[in-house]
Amino acid sequence: MAFWLIMIALLVGAALLLVVPALRQAPRDGAASRDALNKAFYQDRLQELAQDEEQGVVAERPALIQELQQNLLHDIPNQQAEQARPINRWALAPGVLLLLLVTVGLYLKTGGLAQVLAWQQVSAELPALRERLTDEHAAPLNMEEIARLGLGLRTALQHDDRNINDWMMLGRIGVALNNATTATQAFAHAYRLDPNNPEVRLGYAEVLTRSNDPEDNRQAAVLLRKRVAEDSSDLRARSLLAFNAFEQGDYPQAIAAWQQMLPLLPAGDRRIDMVKRSIEQAKIQAGGETVKLVVNVALSPQAEKALPQQGVLVISVTDGNNSLPVAVKQLPLSRFPLSFSLDDSNAMMPERLLSAQHQVQVRVRISQAGLATPQPGEWFGESAVQGFNGKGQINVQIDKQLP
Repeated sequence: MAFWLIMIALLVGAALLLVVPALRQAPRDGAASRDALNKAFYQDRLQELAQDEEQGVVAERPALIQELQQNLLHDIPNQQAEQARPINRWALAPGVLLLLLVTVGLYLKTGGLAQVLAWQQVSAELPALRERLTDEHAAPLNMEEIARLGLGLRTALQHDDRNINDWMMLGRIGVALNNATTATQAFAHAYRLDPNNPEVRLGYAEVLTRSNDPEDNRQAAVLLRKRVAEDSSDLRARSLLAFNAFEQGDYPQAIAAWQQMLPLLPAGDRRIDMVKRSIEQAKIQAGGETVKLVVNVALSPQAEKALPQQGVLVISVTDGNNSLPVAVKQLPLSRFPLSFSLDDSNAMMPERLLSAQHQVQVRVRISQAGLATPQPGEWFGESAVQGFNGKGQINVQIDKQLP
């Protein structure tokens, strides 16, 4: 409402600047002014001639008076100059109307009215979307609705930036949308507001653990160790700590964290088998028997210009003959050039490990939705088939676009 009132006031002011000077312009009668000046000059000359005659300076006064009269007749035209007419106020109406049309047209073209209306609609839908998210019996939100909920939360947080629950919800939405920047910034803000809240601390540690930045991973480890020291029965904290250590290559720490989890799990819990497999994998890694394929990814200038603000990097490794991937990995979009590694933990199937391959081919694709199936318009890059003996590097440039 304030915006529209200001806009109306500016339009009225611009219209007044156009109309008022034209209406206040006084008509000027140049001919009448000249005639009055000539008459005044004639009267002054008559008085001067009378004075000169009294003093004896001139002797032919009647002839001089006649000459003055003739000059006056020559200076005063026979027809009166046409009087200037004031501007009709209705003649200014087209100009005012044109001003209004041009101003409104430019705003509709460049002012983003459709985006503003959509944003206002999302803000109005926020309570309903929030209720659906927390209602176990309501239909789950699709990806578009989750994105709209995120926009509504950002708007609400502009007015109440100390709402920890909304910051945490926005962080979880960032995770769901594979938007690492939103997730990290939202949990970081919540952590600054309440660093002693266990849920906030674990959420922040989780997004830091999933980051590609080693410094983020180290910060996550500090938070998780602090949480485990406070509550040794916190399974989520121990699981994140083990995963964090595994990703950083600290396999003894990962094995210790998973082994400490096993007595805490109830009998028959399906997580027990998963933890045991993770321990065996970490032992293999610690023994140096695992393979490691390092992939370096760069962008072509065309792909860099078309890089979306958020998305997922989908990496697949094949043997160069069979299109079925041997290993896959997904990473949130980050800075380029990017370097990461794959090993047997990224295998699609236990019977087709990366360590069993003698040659590999790497394909890297940028997916906005994080889908396994390539979508039209997505950018990708593919390496040549390269021999592999358990160690090696492959460089991939993303320079092609799917039709």
